[in-house]
Amino acid sequence: MCTAECNSSQNTNSSSHQLQLVSSVPLRMNLSLAITQIFVWPFVYINVLMLFTFYRKQSFRTETRYMLFAHTLLTDVIILLLTDFVVILSFSSVLMPMAFCIPFCMLMETVSSCTPLTITAMCVERYVAICMPLRHSAISTTSRTLTAILIIWIISSIKPFVDVFILVATVSEQYLLDLTFCHYEIMTPKQWHRLIGGNWYIIYFIIILSIEFFCYLMIVLAARAASVDKKSAGKGLRTISLHMLQLILCTISVVCPYIEAMVIQIDIQLYLSVRFFNFITFSVIARAVSPLVYGLRDEKFYAALLYYVRCRQMSSENGESNP
Repeated sequence: MCTAECNSSQNTNSSSHQLQLVSSVPLRMNLSLAITQIFVWPFVYINVLMLFTFYRKQSFRTETRYMLFAHTLLTDVIILLLTDFVVILSFSSVLMPMAFCIPFCMLMETVSSCTPLTITAMCVERYVAICMPLRHSAISTTSRTLTAILIIWIISSIKPFVDVFILVATVSEQYLLDLTFCHYEIMTPKQWHRLIGGNWYIIYFIIILSIEFFCYLMIVLAARAASVDKKSAGKGLRTISLHMLQLILCTISVVCPYIEAMVIQIDIQLYLSVRFFNFITFSVIARAVSPLVYGLRDEKFYAALLYYVRCRQMSSENGESNP
């Protein structure tokens, strides 16, 4: 078992190695940072614009699917801003105290886990709307939607809290006082701890994907029934298909650190390229699927969005003119 001095030495060596990675090619790092900002901020702007559209229209704030959509937009904005902050710190070779990084990483992990759970809730809502239309209004109430969102946050926070308890119980006091880069791997320094986390993600993904596949299958069966609106069922299938795509993209980002750990043993420059590609593709671009699913494909929301973009005064719900 590693002593306190050994743990401190390992963490110091790890930090030095990370600094070497960040500062190895300054021009490349500056270019990567610039590209990151080009990708991140347009998505942040679009999501904020859609959140404002949701807030301004009363009918959106009382409908389950739009409430869940707004929650997805909110979590995506938070995770994009937090991740961009970490990228800027890393590319600037800034080490932070563990006392700051641990809560920060817990928040990032919690918010990141909210996205697939919210996507699953949106799939279930579409299943209820298409397969049980007579019960939809009774099931999908505002209070139940808010309760579901609260449950999503509670479930998402379980793993980070368990990880921090294991971390405090297994590492030395010196480890918790060191300076480091803020990435979630500092929460799981032990190999067995990372293995448990990997297994948890696999089970988590299988359960969520099974729920979405069940919803998809039931809508397919309902679409063949004469009593179901074919157009609504077809649109629901396309929506869930996009949700499943987003879920896969978000889940791949979880296994990226394991892939990067193998690549770094081969070549550092290749590792930097793979890490940057994974970040842009699975952490940034994957967040663009939510606006596509409801913000651009949903006719009602898209009309309201255009109405706001054109800088028109949106009237109150009582005397509202349809955009």
